[in-house]
Amino acid sequence: MSDLNIVENFRTTAGKTTIAPEVLLTISRLTTLSIPEVSRMSKISGGSNRLFSKSQSDGVRIKVTDDVVYADLYVVLKNDVNIREVSREIQRKVSRAISDMVGMQVGRINIHVEDIDFSEELEAQ
Repeated sequence: MSDLNIVENFRTTAGKTTIAPEVLLTISRLTTLSIPEVSRMSKISGGSNRLFSKSQSDGVRIKVTDDVVYADLYVVLKNDVNIREVSREIQRKVSRAISDMVGMQVGRINIHVEDIDFSEELEAQ
């Protein structure tokens, strides 16, 4: 076998990349928390991601169907923010982060606003 055949054979042999669900949880959670209007992630009771005992699953549920990512994000927003605009920003940034970082298609990002954080306002009084 010549050197040229070895190089051609190497190019046609593709490997496999596996993305752990924890990676998608972490990307979604950290991207959401990077938005200044988000106070914190909300706890989720039960559900499929409760198997992940790490705190990264707090506030995030991920489902992958046919290599398409679906996410539910449970957030607590800061006081005096436009909920609609913040929700759209979360959707846009999380979708882009998943697409850019792992190259997966994003089907839907659902935002669940669980509470508004008034604690900063109460501390100022």
